[in-house]
Amino acid sequence: MANQTIVLGITGGIAAYKTPELVRQLTSSGYRVIPVLTEAAENFVTSDTLAAVSGERVRKSLWDVEAERSMGHIELARASDLFVVAPATANVIAKFAHGVADDLVSTIYAATQAPVLLAPAMNQQMFKHGPTQRNLRQLTEDGVRIVGPNSGDQACGEVGVGRMSEPHEIVTAVRTVLAQIGNRPTNPEGTATGVRVLVTAGPTRERLDPVRYLTNASSGRQGFAVAAAAQAKGAEVILISGPVSLDTPPGVHRIDVESTDEMHERVHENLDGCDILFAVAAVADFRPKTLHDAKIKKSAQESEEWSLELEATVDVVTSVTKLENRPFIVGFAAETNDVLQHARDKRVRKRLDVIVVNDVSDKSIGFDSLENKVTLIHDGGDVEIPFAAKEVVAERIVSESLSLLARSERSTASNGSTG
Repeated sequence: MANQTIVLGITGGIAAYKTPELVRQLTSSGYRVIPVLTEAAENFVTSDTLAAVSGERVRKSLWDVEAERSMGHIELARASDLFVVAPATANVIAKFAHGVADDLVSTIYAATQAPVLLAPAMNQQMFKHGPTQRNLRQLTEDGVRIVGPNSGDQACGEVGVGRMSEPHEIVTAVRTVLAQIGNRPTNPEGTATGVRVLVTAGPTRERLDPVRYLTNASSGRQGFAVAAAAQAKGAEVILISGPVSLDTPPGVHRIDVESTDEMHERVHENLDGCDILFAVAAVADFRPKTLHDAKIKKSAQESEEWSLELEATVDVVTSVTKLENRPFIVGFAAETNDVLQHARDKRVRKRLDVIVVNDVSDKSIGFDSLENKVTLIHDGGDVEIPFAAKEVVAERIVSESLSLLARSERSTASNGSTG
C-alpha cells in the first residue's frame, strides 16, 4: 500500500465532517491521500484540518495558478490509484453521469483512468428521486463502484437511506476495489491467492424460551473485518456468523447461524480444503439445561428468586484442533485481567497456532467499538498491533497470520523431504 495514492474528492454535504477521520484511517492503512475540496465542501470541513491529517496540500480550484501551470488536474488524475468521492452528493453524481466538468473534482473524474469509488450521501428523498437512481445506474454501468449509503437518522431530521457509509466501511471498500484490480502487495507471504479461509464471527445465542437467550457481547465487526481483509488479499472466504446487524463484505460467502451447535456444524461442514481458520466468534460457553417451549412467566414463579441450571456448550475451536488434518488455526480471546498470560495459557491448552487477544476492560476497544488494540501471540513471540480502526487491525492480523502459515508450510515441506 505504501506506493498507492488515493485522490479523495470531498463535496458539499454535511457528511463531509466525517472525512478527516476517513483520511486518518486511510493513511493509517498505508495509503497516500490527496484531498480535493469543492467550494461547497469548505462550508463543512477546512483545508487546514485535511492538510493536517493527510500531510498533503489540499487542492481546491481549477484556477490555482501554481498547480495548473503543470496541468494540476491532469496530474491528479494520473497520480491516483483510486479516485474516491466521499461524500458524493446528488449534484456531483449528476455531473459525473452527464459528463459535466466545471470544477476540480468533476474534471479529475473526466480525466482519470483510475477506478472510481463513490460514497453517496444525501437526504433520503433525494436518494430515492428517479433522476438520482438513473444517474447511479449509469455510473455503475460505466464501471464506477458504489459504497453505501446506509439507512438511519439524517441531519435534516428525517430517517431513511442516504447516510454516507462510515469511514471504516469506506476503507474496506477501498481495499476491496484495489484488490479486485490487482493492486495487491507483491510479497507472496502477504497475499492469499489460492488460500481458502474460514472465519467465524459474532455471538451465538442459547435459547431459554422463545423470547429469552444467553449470549456473549459481540458486534461481529472484528470478524467481519478479518473476512474482508482476507478477501481483499485474494482468498476464498467463507464467513460463518452469529446474529449481527452487519452487511456481508463484498466477495465473501456468508452463512448465518444462531446457536453454538449450529456454528459447530457449519464449521465442520466447511473444513474441507480449508487452509486457515480465524475463530473470531464469541460463542456462548453455556446454555440452559432445559429449553422451554413457551415463555416463562415471571408471575408464575413462587418467589422473587429463580435459579437457572446450565450446561457447557460444545467447544467449537477445540473440536477442530483435535482433527488429524486440521487447518492453521488463529483463535481469539477477550480478557479482562492478566491478559497476556491468560491468552498464552489458552493457546497452549487449545493447541492453537496463533491467538489474538484484547483487553475488553478497556472500554475504548473491542465489543461495540469501531477500534481495537490487540496482541498476536505465536510460538515465535508476541506482535503488538496498536490502537486503530478494526479494519486496520484486521489487515495486520491477516497479514501476520498468512506469513506464519507460509512459514509453517515451508517447515512441513522441509521436514517431509528429509524424513
